[in-house]
Amino acid sequence: MIDQYLSNLGISKLNEMQEATIKAAGKEKELILLSPTGSGKTLAFLLSLLPRLVKDQQGMQALIIAPSRELAIQIEQVARGMSTGFRVNSFYGGHSLRTELNNLSNPPAIAIGTPGRLLDLITKEAFDTKSIKHLILDEFDKSLEMGFGGEMSSILEHLTNLKTRFLTSATQAVKIPSFLKMSAPYTLDFTTRYENKESKLDQKMVVAEGNDKLDALFKLLCLLGSKKSLIFCNHREAVDRIGELLSVKGVEHRTYHGKLEQDAREKVLAQFRNGSVNVLLATDLAARGLDIAEIENVIHYQLPQTQEAFIHRNGRTARMNASGSSYLLLLQSEKPPKYLTKKPQLVTLPETLLTPPAPAWSTLEFSAGKKDKINKVDIVGLLFKKGLLEKGDIGLIDVTDKAAYAAVNREKAVKTAMKVSGEKIKKIKVRVSVL
Repeated sequence: MIDQYLSNLGISKLNEMQEATIKAAGKEKELILLSPTGSGKTLAFLLSLLPRLVKDQQGMQALIIAPSRELAIQIEQVARGMSTGFRVNSFYGGHSLRTELNNLSNPPAIAIGTPGRLLDLITKEAFDTKSIKHLILDEFDKSLEMGFGGEMSSILEHLTNLKTRFLTSATQAVKIPSFLKMSAPYTLDFTTRYENKESKLDQKMVVAEGNDKLDALFKLLCLLGSKKSLIFCNHREAVDRIGELLSVKGVEHRTYHGKLEQDAREKVLAQFRNGSVNVLLATDLAARGLDIAEIENVIHYQLPQTQEAFIHRNGRTARMNASGSSYLLLLQSEKPPKYLTKKPQLVTLPETLLTPPAPAWSTLEFSAGKKDKINKVDIVGLLFKKGLLEKGDIGLIDVTDKAAYAAVNREKAVKTAMKVSGEKIKKIKVRVSVL
């Protein structure tokens, strides 16, 4: 079955860490996996969990706790993409409580959620915890760092029939809290074995002239052209301010931070994921939990506060077997952080500037989603039949609870939206617009 799951995800084979995790999980009831960001931990723990689940059994069998809604959504997407036959749903703040309660009327075999929302649902007795036999705490150190220790402890008090406990972290410096009641956990430590990953991550440095980092950033983006780039700032005010200035310079981009509502976040990530936007400005909210393919560049507009944050930011590129570049954007008065083992390569910026070209794709937003039983096949069918698009005109499609997003040929996007808006999918009239 593993080969079929991998095929469904478009993955050819497992890596060393994933194979070792599956083997260990077959023997151990308490397991801790330490492996860097981007090494494939999500797939590792899902494949380890599936053999323990019972087909056609009523009730929730496994609970996966993640520190952020973004990570919870990512895990759900991977689990759904595997097409395992087990129902899976995610639960998190900012999500429709009515939708979640409706999903829990017939509980999924696998529930994924953030600590606060899961505890709220448990307190409301929205589902029976007695049937839960398996617990996974993904990036559990981050949950503790974010102050969710109390919520997780309360959740554990309700999980009285656990048979297995599985924890993951991207770093070694972790302390196992006592409320987990892990007596002798088996630890898999791959944090040092992935040091050769540094060879796939090119560390580079740009030094701004005078005190004008923005001008240096603009020149760097012109140099990178259409490559997908994720720019990190330390505060959302900086994200918004720099975003406004990039707009003035004609650089198409989106911003991403904690002040955005959930539906706005989903729109931004859909566009960045499908290539409708190649530049994303973000806070460290995007440093964990976002698994977006083909991010070629990470740019540190502002240096992170800690080495751990630096590692997690860089983990957005050079994922798995891919390569990528990390750029430090420094003033002349700034020095590279001391934790860098070698001096980054200095990049000379061009004098002749060509603003990054507009992406080849645009995103169409559909006003129906999973709650309306809409899937990707439905979207493709509508675009073919009513939109008169060809196969090469349609790119990546994301379907969320309330909406769907499809990448289409930019030159045909507006006319396509006009053709298909108001048409019906599964007897539901959908509105379609260009983002």
